[in-house]
Amino acid sequence: MILETFPVGAFQCNCSILGDEETREAIVIDPGEDVSTILERVRELGLTVKALVHTHAHLDHVSGSRALKLATGAEIMLHKDDEWLYQNLAMQAAMFGWQVDEPLAVDRYLKQGDTVAVGKVGGEILFTPGHTPGSLCFKVDGTDPVLFSGDTLFQQSIGRTDLWGGSFPDIIQSIKKKLLVLPGDTLVIPGHGETTTIDEEKRMNPFLR
Repeated sequence: MILETFPVGAFQCNCSILGDEETREAIVIDPGEDVSTILERVRELGLTVKALVHTHAHLDHVSGSRALKLATGAEIMLHKDDEWLYQNLAMQAAMFGWQVDEPLAVDRYLKQGDTVAVGKVGGEILFTPGHTPGSLCFKVDGTDPVLFSGDTLFQQSIGRTDLWGGSFPDIIQSIKKKLLVLPGDTLVIPGHGETTTIDEEKRMNPFLR
């Protein structure tokens, strides 16, 4: 399995490339901005992007999707409950004095239990509303399990719930019922900041005590 994560854009959203070593196909998770950087790294790794998985539809996680799809033909994937945020990308950008192109249509709506895979590499969708109504996490099992937690769970923190459609009770329930039950050694790659593990968050996260 090929896995690389790096921050992109003004909000330093963690964008991840998950690839299969045999087929050389890849999933890009949360292509927020800096599409040229993402494409350059994909080329260096010799990969072909097949899927764009979005943990939610905030500007900093989806604004690169249009350009990346046009460059690669990859499918745009999102939970249906965040489509209204995705369609209002211009409204989100206007809050920061930015202008963005209209988003392209969603190719596949993701829901709890769905799988997204390329070759022998893939994972399961966990529906984790709270940060946004359609927030999700992407769980990759194996000997070294990985969770792409978006803005649901951070190192010793959780996603904010004071934006469009956010809910503090929902995010706490999502984390406790869907994430804290995962193996303790699961590597958590959040939407921003440093990585952590499920065990570390059980011990150290003040929001989950």
